Amino acid sequence: MSYTVGVSTACLYPMLTEQALLELCKSGIDTVEIFINAPCELEKRPLRELKSMLEHYGVKAVSMHPFTCEIESMMFFTDYPRRFNDGLDYYRKFFSAMEYLGSEIFVLHGNNKHNKCRDDVYFSRFLRFNEASAEYGVTVAQENVARCSSGDIEFLKKMKDALGDKAKFVLDTKQAVRAGYDPYDMVRELGSNICHVHISDHDDGSDCKLVGTGKLDCKKFIAAMEENSVSAAVILELYCSGFKSVKELKENYLFIKNNL
Repeated sequence: MSYTVGVSTACLYPMLTEQALLELCKSGIDTVEIFINAPCELEKRPLRELKSMLEHYGVKAVSMHPFTCEIESMMFFTDYPRRFNDGLDYYRKFFSAMEYLGSEIFVLHGNNKHNKCRDDVYFSRFLRFNEASAEYGVTVAQENVARCSSGDIEFLKKMKDALGDKAKFVLDTKQAVRAGYDPYDMVRELGSNICHVHISDHDDGSDCKLVGTGKLDCKKFIAAMEENSVSAAVILELYCSGFKSVKELKENYLFIKNNL
């Protein structure tokens, strides 16, 4: 099985999104995830600039990550239906932008684990996300985030059991480690429901490092994905403290490609 490999513009935060994308495009990276950092970046002129850049360099933006992930608990997982409806209308702006840019996977953090929301309510609202996003050819995928309900592997397994093939997941290796889980176990438990991967390495001093510089066995990880029929883009997602230059990002992108 072959995998698409890319890099997230989030690696270059707080560089402006269009500048971050340009740096990745100029370096020869052919696949990216775009992290939208402000509401204005969903307007027509900024989106035209992003699309023109992608087309000029022949780069595919496979996914989008919203800056609003920090407030998704308040927007979508309270007992106030009007706020959910308004929030979903706002997220249609992301879905529309993705349709324009040709992106397919929308990354959802979801509910903070300290905010009470019944599992059945959570799952029904996740379905509503995907009903709305499907109109734009977009799949909303639940990321495992340590501080969120989705950081718990048992919650993700319940979601998979409740929704079947409609439960789609983004597997983030650093978030798995942060929550105390083995990334390989996450692959085995979630299997083919994983449609997107955020990859990074880790050791005893850091849970977010360049791949190949820590404890993550890349070949073992890929073997686990193949054994469990995972079809996904594998996106390098690092904090800016985890590398020194765009050149280093490009080298790590190539390292991951070679290991795949």
